[in-house]
Amino acid sequence: MPAIPEEAQAAALRAVSEISLRRTEVIAQLDRELREATLAAVRTGAPRSRIRALAGISPNTLYAWLAEAGIEVRAKAQPKKKGDSA
Repeated sequence: MPAIPEEAQAAALRAVSEISLRRTEVIAQLDRELREATLAAVRTGAPRSRIRALAGISPNTLYAWLAEAGIEVRAKAQPKKKGDSA
């Protein structure tokens, strides 16, 4: 271990930086794998709400992935105006 506090701090900060970079890479890889698994599940006909719940992703993320993959996504329903009868 370095005898000078500044050297110890520099070594500790280098370790944090290196681990942070590895963490970012692992998260990015897992995100790619999750996206592919999600798209594969959609292609099997599995319920999209169940896929989304298991994947832990927002509806916006799911539908963005589907659109990017060329999988049909129905248009959002228009919000109802106050006073309109159903």
